[in-house]
Amino acid sequence: MPRRPGAAILKAVKLAHLADLHLGFRQYHRQTSAGINQREADVAHAFRQAIDGVIAARPDVVVIAGDLFHSVRPTNAAIVFAFQQVQRLREALPDAPVVLIAGNHDTPRSTETGSILRLFEELGVDVAGNEARRLVYSRLDLSVLAVPHEALVSGERIALEPAGPQRFQVLVAHGEVEGVFPADRSTVEYGGAVVRPEEFASGGWSYVAFGHYHVRTQLGPRAWYAGSLDYVSTNPWGELRDEAGKGLAGKGWLLVDLETGRAEPHPVELARRVIDLPALQGAGLGPEELQTRIADRVAGTTDGIADQVVRLVVHDVPRHVARQLDHAAIREWKAEALHFHLDLRRPEPARTVGVGTPGRRQTLPEIVADYLARRPLPAEVDRAAFVRAGSALVESAATDGAES
Repeated sequence: MPRRPGAAILKAVKLAHLADLHLGFRQYHRQTSAGINQREADVAHAFRQAIDGVIAARPDVVVIAGDLFHSVRPTNAAIVFAFQQVQRLREALPDAPVVLIAGNHDTPRSTETGSILRLFEELGVDVAGNEARRLVYSRLDLSVLAVPHEALVSGERIALEPAGPQRFQVLVAHGEVEGVFPADRSTVEYGGAVVRPEEFASGGWSYVAFGHYHVRTQLGPRAWYAGSLDYVSTNPWGELRDEAGKGLAGKGWLLVDLETGRAEPHPVELARRVIDLPALQGAGLGPEELQTRIADRVAGTTDGIADQVVRLVVHDVPRHVARQLDHAAIREWKAEALHFHLDLRRPEPARTVGVGTPGRRQTLPEIVADYLARRPLPAEVDRAAFVRAGSALVESAATDGAES
């Protein structure tokens, strides 16, 4: 960021960028000795690790880019825990401003419903719950435009442009940057506000901090999704695949030098691993041989499956073979892991189309997408966005069903 003529020379200003914490997230059925859902405790552990890391790094400003909580009405335990951790941050770094915006998960559907995020104003946190706020921190020569989810989906959208004479200009927003998310929508949180890259890429920003996508992703020279602190979506396996495609390993937050725009990843140590074992092909295998191959996959897991979240996909398993597997052994794996999902997939069904022509049966997402593409719509509705949203909902429902 070029220095203004005559401006005082400041020390480097460091910014901590966190997003998508999803405190209160619950999954599977195991509980801790204190009666808390184990995955909820894992997510809290990740946040505590991140706060430890931020305090140790001693940034000049901290931004949380949405979805502090997993729901609009989090449990009392999640609220108290979040308050304690933010209070710890404020006490350790009393001079560092903390900016918190609401994401789609912690935005009430009705404007009359109060937001729990206002509670953090008692700690001196600058909260943007419904409307965009432009915050100025003179000591840091810094201006922050904080744009919550609600400000992007209702009313006239604010221009995502720098303003004011401050040397450092930062945008914090929560939404879906168009053209960035993967083609497989099952890995993406639905309900986000769509933001076009050109809305914030005109130049002038020292840094752009986005939340909503759970995989750390660079959006430009000075723009990032920080990613989530743990695997808090309905499809952690898709997140693993997306991370592998980007050469990433694990979760964390970003420490940014606002002078250079350099973003340094800071990993968090998760309470347990999410493991997607290499898939198996079951075509032509009998129950005993397939069971042996499944057992070999499980036994070959590095450091074992105890207390981990594990999936193994096996393709082309006929129903009669699946029934004859050793289900007692499968139950033992389920008891050993925090969650063990043996995903047995049937052979692809085929049907006759026309006169003797073999064809493939359409999947439910394909049927829905085809219907939505032809459905009459009001002129002001973007059909492509409408089809994407419908397909995402169906994919999400299918993933939830598979997990169940």
